[in-house]
Amino acid sequence: MAAGKEIRGKIKSVENTKKITKAMEMVAASKMRKAQQRMHAARPYSDKIRNIAANLGKAHPDYVHPFMHIHEAKSVGVIVVTTDKGLCGGLNTNVLRGVTNKLRDLQADGVKAQAVAIGNKGLGFLNRIGAQVVSHVTHLGDMPHLEKLIGPVKVLLDAYTRGELSAVYLSYTKFINTMKQEPVLEKLLPLSADQIQSDAQASGPQHDWDYLYEPDAQAVIDELLVRYVEALVYQAVAENMASEQSARMVAMKAATDNAGTVISELKLVYNKTRQAGITKELSEIVAGAAAV
Repeated sequence: MAAGKEIRGKIKSVENTKKITKAMEMVAASKMRKAQQRMHAARPYSDKIRNIAANLGKAHPDYVHPFMHIHEAKSVGVIVVTTDKGLCGGLNTNVLRGVTNKLRDLQADGVKAQAVAIGNKGLGFLNRIGAQVVSHVTHLGDMPHLEKLIGPVKVLLDAYTRGELSAVYLSYTKFINTMKQEPVLEKLLPLSADQIQSDAQASGPQHDWDYLYEPDAQAVIDELLVRYVEALVYQAVAENMASEQSARMVAMKAATDNAGTVISELKLVYNKTRQAGITKELSEIVAGAAAV
């Protein structure tokens, strides 16, 4: 019964794995609801700041913010948002595949790339492929904090303001629903009035507003567009965290179901082996009795 003992050991091992994946599925389901609530709670702020930025852009077309200047520099920046932990299906793989294709295209055009990694998985990947990582932030936990994101992202924003970068891209996973998450690679800078206006129109009905400025319109626009870009990055991280928990819940559920299938198959093999051993013993007993 050595084979039967080995199969019992495999069954026990898979059952222990099933318990772990089931627990991780339940934890991910709990965190997913909280992450979705934080993501939806951040959307009104993003929508409102888009509306104000669009209205200010129409009210003062003569002033051009540094984020709206188009530079001819042979270098771009890429903000890569990934997770700190794995076991979430192909979530990070899909994002990093898009980043890899973009970096390959830039390299083919002779354009250098600087990267900011948000998340441990993205940082490890960028280091493995030899990308230039100018700053990074990891171990964000289950809740994104804007003060932790501003510093690393500001490195690229300041470089763009100085004219060292021609564009800044943002790559993350957009939350669609529990079963679907979509990798996104979008241009963050340079901002265009048409882009801000289209984003604002997508968020709801528009009205033209007139504002009173303190100290002056230029100072308000400068501060507001910085907050606008920071809001886009924060929203991307919140979307990515909601996608992470959803993808992990689905992946752990699939792993739990697969473990149950493997256990059923192993039990069937064990029963067949056990039955074959019993049949062999009975045959030996009958043969011995007949010989006597």
